[in-house]
Amino acid sequence: MSKIIQGKRIARELCDRVAIEAAEFRQKHGLPPALAVVLVGANPASEIYVRQKVVECRRAGIRSMEYRLPAVTPEAALLDLIDSLNQDATIHGILVQLPLPDHIDASEVLDAIDPGKDVDGFHPVNVGRLSTGTAGLIPCTPLGCMMLVDTVVDELRGKHAVVIGKSNIVGKPVALLLLERECTVTVTHIATQGLPDIVRNADIVVVAAGVPHLVRGHWVKPGAVVIDVGITRRERSDGKASIVGDCATEEMAHADAVTPVPGGVGPMTIACLLANTLKAARTLNDG
Repeated sequence: MSKIIQGKRIARELCDRVAIEAAEFRQKHGLPPALAVVLVGANPASEIYVRQKVVECRRAGIRSMEYRLPAVTPEAALLDLIDSLNQDATIHGILVQLPLPDHIDASEVLDAIDPGKDVDGFHPVNVGRLSTGTAGLIPCTPLGCMMLVDTVVDELRGKHAVVIGKSNIVGKPVALLLLERECTVTVTHIATQGLPDIVRNADIVVVAAGVPHLVRGHWVKPGAVVIDVGITRRERSDGKASIVGDCATEEMAHADAVTPVPGGVGPMTIACLLANTLKAARTLNDG
């Protein structure tokens, strides 16, 4: 039977470490690490994510400010808010919750955030630092994926990793992180021909395609590690909803370790957001 990678427990341990170090930061600098979360509109999923992030920040001793703007907010007004947050020395991290309303150019908004406060790691400067292996703020979900891999794989050097998904949020950055650790990395997506055969050669599989149960058990070789980033809400015949990932986890008893959905990568994303906020605070205050 494959080992279930306990994302909730690992995330809790990371949050606890952040809380200890955030208290030390506050004692040293006289103010806590601080995160500004900006939400435009009332997307139900975004509302849930923001609420979870705020709760965890407060538990960890990170000051969290919410800026909730109407969906009709002009792009210029949002950019003005970001500029003021950039200039505020008591704010160390800025997170603009995606997606944004259609009339707002998300790339313009993300580019406007001070790279040193870009705790989501999406600013072009941080993307460039990631691609060159230099210090920067790493996107939270890929960072969390790597932390989960490290709990079950002692040595990544020389391992064959297959990433399914080419998004700027998960697929591309996690591939770069694996490459930096000297894995041999194959990046694929749902249009890749012969995908099952490619996956069968992988020691590590990271799936972020957004396709429920895309990866079946017979795709995965015995002893592989599977990180499932996908999360899809499905309505059941009884009227209740279920959450499923991109992998048919119940078919993977022969794998060495797998992440559950929910309770795997998701909690790590929020924990890494806290860690990034603390890292940004230290960089901005200590250099």
